[in-house]
Amino acid sequence: MKRFVLLFLCALSLSGFRAQAQRNLSGERGVQLTAGSVNALNLSRGFHLGVAYSICTQHADHWLFGIEYLLKQHTYKMLKIPQAQCTLEGGYYLQCVEWNRTAFLSLGASAMAGYESVNRNQKALFDGATLRNRDAFLCGAASTLACELFLTDRVVLLVTLRERMLAGSSVGKVNMQCGCGVRYLIY
Repeated sequence: MKRFVLLFLCALSLSGFRAQAQRNLSGERGVQLTAGSVNALNLSRGFHLGVAYSICTQHADHWLFGIEYLLKQHTYKMLKIPQAQCTLEGGYYLQCVEWNRTAFLSLGASAMAGYESVNRNQKALFDGATLRNRDAFLCGAASTLACELFLTDRVVLLVTLRERMLAGSSVGKVNMQCGCGVRYLIY
């Protein structure tokens, strides 16, 4: 019987079961990569890429500091006019719901600042038309709904829905983002 219990414990330790109590510890740090679409689920009309660093607090909430690149394509006749934004972000994410220490739902608010370029700062178009939009510095905020699913103790799958509101843009001040990403915890 002792051999059976020992064999069972060894098999249990080698299987997919994890020490779930060690998740979202105070001071836990992670690096995350995110990507997704902007204002539609069509990636050819716009996409975003982001890299961020997160720090977990005592109550399983976390601070997030990152950089993000957003590119939207506006159509004019047969031409696609690019609008590119590069922004820095600092925000706080509050954990709202927890499922079995494996999945979490968080709400986040972030302050953002950055720079926007429309048509790579070229004003003249192929048919003689002139763009009145100009490059600008941006500042504003973002609100985020994030679902985090622990794949392992160090790898987290992220699904995000985010609304960015940035003053200073001459094209669009509000952008909705749908995306997914991966966070790797470095403790």
